[in-house]
Amino acid sequence: METALLIKIGGSLRGADALLDELAGYPGPLVLVHGGGPNIGEWLTRLGFETRFSQGLRITPPEQMEVVEMVLTALGKELAYRLTDRGRPAIALSGRDAGLLKAVPLSEELGRVGTVQKVDQGLLRRLLEIGLTPLVAPIGMDPEGPLNINADTAAGAVAGALSLPAVFLTDVAGVLRDPKDPSSRLARLSARETRRLIATGVISGGMIPKVEAALNALEQGAPWAAIARGESGALSGVLAGAQGTRLEPSG
Repeated sequence: METALLIKIGGSLRGADALLDELAGYPGPLVLVHGGGPNIGEWLTRLGFETRFSQGLRITPPEQMEVVEMVLTALGKELAYRLTDRGRPAIALSGRDAGLLKAVPLSEELGRVGTVQKVDQGLLRRLLEIGLTPLVAPIGMDPEGPLNINADTAAGAVAGALSLPAVFLTDVAGVLRDPKDPSSRLARLSARETRRLIATGVISGGMIPKVEAALNALEQGAPWAAIARGESGALSGVLAGAQGTRLEPSG
């Protein structure tokens, strides 16, 4: 049986056809977690809201949370429809559905921004058993209502709860020893080696949050995590070690 995977994808629908073809064609079970940052920013601006960030997280006052949830929910439905249309029946969910993602707020300063406290893995496993691909929007719930969760963080939590490998499909080919040399891809790294590369500056800039997301997935319980470009052949390439960078727990 093909390896079951947790896949984190961005929320942009622009140029998504090749990625959706790749996901739809994967022969094994998938659980997908999607983002939606650009679309959220676009809608907030359109509605006259100011967008502010703190430590890479979107500050989400209660009055903006409704917009965030609206955009993420609509994106999930569209992505699920497109996958279903390609022959992979998919269902769009958020943490609001059947208590899927229980969350806690991160700080008062960030507003309705949270982190996952508990994942209802049973719900996701039942959907997989009946042949559906769950597509999860990163919205968690606490007693006060919905919370906006960073999609990479949510992906790590879901991967850990299901003990699935986590593949972060992004716009880079993986970790490069020399950012200017595409042939310097590092196929495998331990968590310890990855931390060393961050400390020595080999991993820097925009690559750091991508790598931190993969390390977070390992800490949450994923057996391994990978960063790869979301393109044709990405999933089989990652499994074969021919594409992306695979991160594994140390020792």
